[in-house]
Amino acid sequence: MTFGTRSSRQSGFTLIEVLVALGIVAIALMAGLKATGSLSRNAERQTAAMLGQICAENELIRLRLQRQLPDTGNTQIECLQAGQALQVNLSVRPTPNPNFRRVDARVLAQGEYVLQLSTLMGRN
Repeated sequence: MTFGTRSSRQSGFTLIEVLVALGIVAIALMAGLKATGSLSRNAERQTAAMLGQICAENELIRLRLQRQLPDTGNTQIECLQAGQALQVNLSVRPTPNPNFRRVDARVLAQGEYVLQLSTLMGRN
C-alpha cells in the first residue's frame, strides 16, 4: 500500500464568494425597497387625486343645483375628505357667449396641486 500526500482541501466558500453574494443580495434588497417606495408614493398620489376629484365634483354640483348662472370671480373652499383637508379654488370666468360661464375647480392638498376639473355652466 502506498501512502501518498493528499491535499487537505476543505469544502466551503471563500471570503470573496461570500462578499460577492452579500453584495448581490444588498443590491436586490435596495431595488425592492425602491420599488416599494415608488408604489407607496403612487398609491398616495392616487388617493389624493380621487379625494380631490370628489371635492371638485361636489363644488361643481353645488353650483349646478343653485340653478342660476354663477357670479364671476374666485372662491376658496375647504373640503374635508377621509381625514384630509383639501382646498378647492373655484374660478368662474365669462365666455364669449353671455349665457355661459367657464368654471375651473382646482384642488390642492397641503399646498400642492392635485387636479383640475373644468366645465361650462349655462342659464337654466
